[in-house]
Amino acid sequence: MKTLRSIISALLLTGTTVAMAGGNWQTLPETAPAPANNPTTSAKAHLGKMLYHDPRLSASGTVACASCHNVMAGGEDNRAGSVGIRGQVGGRSAPTVWNAAFNSVQFWDGRADSLEAQAKGPVTNPIEMGMKSWDDAIAALKQIPGYKPAFSAAFNSDEITQERVVQAIAAYERTLITPNSPYDRYVKGDSSALTDQQVRGMNTFAEIGCNHCHGGPAFNGPALPQGQGFFMKFPINPNPELESKYELSADSGRAQVTKSADDAHLFKVPTLRNIALTAPYFHNGNVKTLDEAVRVMAKVQLDKNLDDKQVGDITAFLNALTGEFPRQDMPRLPATPGKTFPFE
Repeated sequence: MKTLRSIISALLLTGTTVAMAGGNWQTLPETAPAPANNPTTSAKAHLGKMLYHDPRLSASGTVACASCHNVMAGGEDNRAGSVGIRGQVGGRSAPTVWNAAFNSVQFWDGRADSLEAQAKGPVTNPIEMGMKSWDDAIAALKQIPGYKPAFSAAFNSDEITQERVVQAIAAYERTLITPNSPYDRYVKGDSSALTDQQVRGMNTFAEIGCNHCHGGPAFNGPALPQGQGFFMKFPINPNPELESKYELSADSGRAQVTKSADDAHLFKVPTLRNIALTAPYFHNGNVKTLDEAVRVMAKVQLDKNLDDKQVGDITAFLNALTGEFPRQDMPRLPATPGKTFPFE
């Protein structure tokens, strides 16, 4: 039987999708699609980067989007629960912002249908950034004179509005793409991009069925229209030992949004891109290592007991999904010369 390495080595690749027994292996696009009403421009992305890193969008002046989604690392904060204003801790582990543009819905429970909708939530969440209202957030930004020229460059108008703030942040987030991982280079035809162990792991990943959920270019399921999320029940197979250890079923997931019992324990299928950098794992962050996450997922989702070799091989393959990170030059935030900003 031919190995995955020999199949790819023998193919004359003309695109970025390789079809074989195990499914279609797709590379990550280098640009993200943008909605017609919010095309990505350099000026808009630059403004979005400023807003993304500005803690003055929080009630205490201490929490920015970047606080929980650190683009100088894996795009999240490596915590089981993110820390918001006044030291409050959220109930779920922050998803990575890297490649979030390839999600059709945002948040673990899919309650936001776009990056723009997602950007609205944390600003007024009492645990996260804690503004009493978006009117308060906009009033705060209007007190910072340096934002007017940035809005003017991005929108041909210096008017500061909620819609423009979230559009700018979303435009910046659509630039956060990590292509050209060893896996991508391998699928494009570079048979030396993966180690033998990683190739075994890629085969095992498909053979046991991981790619039934974690398929597509971002390893987060099929490409769906914006707002139509790809959800899976977690856990599928009850396991008292793992439940006791990791509390996998304590969170009812999407049912908290829809109020429907049919949606109990449904979660958006997360990307596996850069997964080696985003421990701890799962919605509650209770699993601390990648190899243990592989073992747990195989058991509770696929009802399979993996041996150490299989776990090691799949873990090695998942490490090959770490891509190239675009350089992040931190923006100079506009100042309020000679006066204290009105934090509460």
